[in-house]
Amino acid sequence: MDQQMRFNPQPGNNGNDRTAAPADGVRLTNTGQKKREIPSPPPKINRAPAHESAQRSASPGLDDLFRLMHARGASDLHLSTNCKPVLRIDGDIVHLEQYPPVTEEGLTRALVRIMPESNREEFNRTHDTDFGHALPGLARFRCNAFRDIRGVGLVSRLIPSRIMTIEELGIPESLVNLCRVPKGLILVTGPTGSGKSTTLAALIDHINRTSSKHIVTVEDPVEFVYENNKSIINQRELHTHTFSFKSALKAALREDPDVILVGEMRDLETISIAMEMATTGHLVLGTLHTSTAIATVNRIIDQFPANHQAQIRTMLAESLIGVCSQTLLKRKTGGRIAAYEVLIGTVGVSNLIREGKNFQIATMMQTGKKQGMKMLNTALSELVAAGEVEAGEAMEKAIDKENLKIMLQFNHDSPDTGFHDGEAGTAPSRGISR
Repeated sequence: MDQQMRFNPQPGNNGNDRTAAPADGVRLTNTGQKKREIPSPPPKINRAPAHESAQRSASPGLDDLFRLMHARGASDLHLSTNCKPVLRIDGDIVHLEQYPPVTEEGLTRALVRIMPESNREEFNRTHDTDFGHALPGLARFRCNAFRDIRGVGLVSRLIPSRIMTIEELGIPESLVNLCRVPKGLILVTGPTGSGKSTTLAALIDHINRTSSKHIVTVEDPVEFVYENNKSIINQRELHTHTFSFKSALKAALREDPDVILVGEMRDLETISIAMEMATTGHLVLGTLHTSTAIATVNRIIDQFPANHQAQIRTMLAESLIGVCSQTLLKRKTGGRIAAYEVLIGTVGVSNLIREGKNFQIATMMQTGKKQGMKMLNTALSELVAAGEVEAGEAMEKAIDKENLKIMLQFNHDSPDTGFHDGEAGTAPSRGISR
């Protein structure tokens, strides 16, 4: 039982309770005198003892929580020292009151068993690390281990073993059609937890089932795992199979790829290489943490120094063929549904990017329905009108709330708008999905 993840029902009585000492590290002795204590260094996550199995499998306690995530349809699991486990279900935080608080010793032991050696080294050096873990036949988990004021913590995102199809997700046809284009840059963007990885997986799976291509993915960590179909797929994980996105992308140029998936475009060098590859005969798919299509264009350009932005605008105008910005909303019937904003890189859009007139892109999107373009507010109002989500939920997720309020008022005759006699936009608030 020593190697199992243990929960302590009395968090104040173990040796790992970091909240027990005063903030200044001073305690009163029995004689009433102050005694300054030297805090002990945080425990390191090192290699598992030699007698343990070399297999990277979670301890039974952590396994049970991962299985509970899957059974309850949770997207995330939060574990913090001296706190009870927490799930995120349909965007809401759910405390697991039936479990005692997590101990730092127990969580550290569990992490030793599932964390690759390179990540253990990174964690001990930087106090946080990202890695992947799998329960065969159930799901994969994207994990982030960290230290905070309480001690060691872990947040795990569930990655389903089954990849949802483009039809199940309702991905816009205009975006799916771009997957047939031989070269160009497709970006899927949105806030954390908005389903970007799920959308990208569906697009890659669609290409895999319908085209004969060589697909290379560079991820941190690997999330969805693909089986070769009509295409062949090589998946590389940061720190496990490559040192950086930059080195993996440069290597990919020598690997005869047709399609390249960049898990996250984090820095200007990665963005530059991705745009260059997209203009030299490859279809490149990537993600950014931006909330709208226009914000995505601005973010890419603003990443670069002012004296390089004219060149970057030209590169982006030549390479960008589509942006899908998405957000998740609570469905009225349970679960969540995505609203998709779509920007298609038409000749007109490319000219605006090249000329630095990004502020005019919104007008082109509003009039570009035939090309498959759609503004986020249009997608939100359509979901309300279809009875999928409540108006209050749509208002919470809108960026331009005033514009959406007008759109929903215009459709006030819909029984699902949630507005009543001049109270437009005041539908009861619901929790924001993240």
